[in-house]
Amino acid sequence: MQGNRGRDTKPEMALRRMLHSRGLRYFVNRRPLPGLRRTADLLFPRARVAVFVDGCFWHGCPEHHTVAKANAEYWEEKVRRNRERDADTDAMLRSEGWVVVRLWEHQDAINSANQVEAAVRERSLGVHERPSQA
Repeated sequence: MQGNRGRDTKPEMALRRMLHSRGLRYFVNRRPLPGLRRTADLLFPRARVAVFVDGCFWHGCPEHHTVAKANAEYWEEKVRRNRERDADTDAMLRSEGWVVVRLWEHQDAINSANQVEAAVRERSLGVHERPSQA
């Protein structure tokens, strides 16, 4: 498992190059919220957009996820927990006023960049405030 990169994967790098060429600037591998021990692959703090590029195996892609042949029960549980954590992360960020963009590693970089750019530009043009603490 040491060979599996946590950041700077080929899909992330392709997305980053495309977004950068479009004039978008972002932080890489950064926590969106101070108390949240989870990092977004790309973060646009002013627009409050967090981008996650999920690996097909690790996050259970409905199109490309394959069942591990060795230690299948362990990996099934691992992927299940990853998906639960992803959903929990999305819910926490949305409750704090963030837009979450989740992409699969197999997605076309141009389409992914279009999706991220649209979210960032929409949030940059509109007013986005943190939800009031009631």
